[in-house]
Amino acid sequence: MSLLQREQEVKLALIESIAHSQQALARILDSVASVTAHSEVSARSLAENIRLLSRYQEEMSRMVTGIRLARIQQGEPGLPWLKEPEYAVRIVRDIQEEC
Repeated sequence: MSLLQREQEVKLALIESIAHSQQALARILDSVASVTAHSEVSARSLAENIRLLSRYQEEMSRMVTGIRLARIQQGEPGLPWLKEPEYAVRIVRDIQEEC
């Protein structure tokens, strides 16, 4: 077995492991949902643990695949960057003159 083939098998095994972990996490969330409805502290703790586990899995996936997912940004969006209106009018005039 070549080194490249072995590396691909190891990467595939890691991805399969992450997928199984995500399925197990979904089952845990399903069974714990009713309990955490009564305890805000438990819900907060569980949410933090899930966040950490997801970040670990994301980093492992990135290392294996080389694909980095964009993080969701929180907060107020900035103003859109637009060219000056005169610039757009000038472009339209140039196009009309060409026609």
